[in-house]
Amino acid sequence: MRKNGFFITIGITFLLVLASCSNYNRLLKSTDNEYKYNAAMMYYKQKDYNRALQLFDVLQSAYRGKPQGEDIAYCTAECYYNMKDYEIASHYYKRYVVNYPFAKNVEPALFRSACCYYLESPNISLDQTESHTAISELQSFIDIYPQSALVDSANKLIDTLRYKITEKEYNTCMLYYKMEEYQAAITSFENFMKEYPATEHREDIINCMVLTYYNYAKKSVQEKQRERYELALEKYNTLKYMCRFEYLRYNRLHLYFFRRYPALYQDTWKLLD
Repeated sequence: MRKNGFFITIGITFLLVLASCSNYNRLLKSTDNEYKYNAAMMYYKQKDYNRALQLFDVLQSAYRGKPQGEDIAYCTAECYYNMKDYEIASHYYKRYVVNYPFAKNVEPALFRSACCYYLESPNISLDQTESHTAISELQSFIDIYPQSALVDSANKLIDTLRYKITEKEYNTCMLYYKMEEYQAAITSFENFMKEYPATEHREDIINCMVLTYYNYAKKSVQEKQRERYELALEKYNTLKYMCRFEYLRYNRLHLYFFRRYPALYQDTWKLLD
């Protein structure tokens, strides 16, 4: 009996699905645009975005320039956003803003469009081009709507994106450092400090930068060593004032410098003693 009841339930469900599909197909073929519009909005509110999109697509030309057309354009973008197809959603949000510049939903549409770029931003380990684009889009929204209630949210998203970009750049610097690619590491460290002078990694970067200059000198051919040791010490004397002196004070780097060229660095010895 239980088995029969199970098959009866399956059969009824199948018939209902067929009936639903049949009704939907008749709806698509209907020439009553108002009927289709109301049905599309019903599917949209029920979060049946695929069916809503099909109806919106066939209705766009019929309602272009009318109030219903404005709703269709915005809800189309919303459907793609809620389906997490952010690239297409952003396209439709921007098209909505262009076609209906004075519409009631222009402000949230621009914000949602910028959010699409944020949501497409990749993992920290990957290229952060999309993150830069997202920051630009969010900043553009803030510039256009500086008094918007959404500005705080936009700024928080920008902070998150900037953190990701900073971490990506920091990881790249440290990768070169750990691989002993000294020239690439030096360039990366210098660029990082120019771009992010207030970074939380400041002291770590400074310490590693000085060590990189030293190791670069140490592993150079003999005729280049003195010149590069002098450059390393020059960088040390410049950079040590950019962070707590104690942080670098006991670094073994000093011993490398001063044991090798004690006469050159007499003044610095006095500072360390």
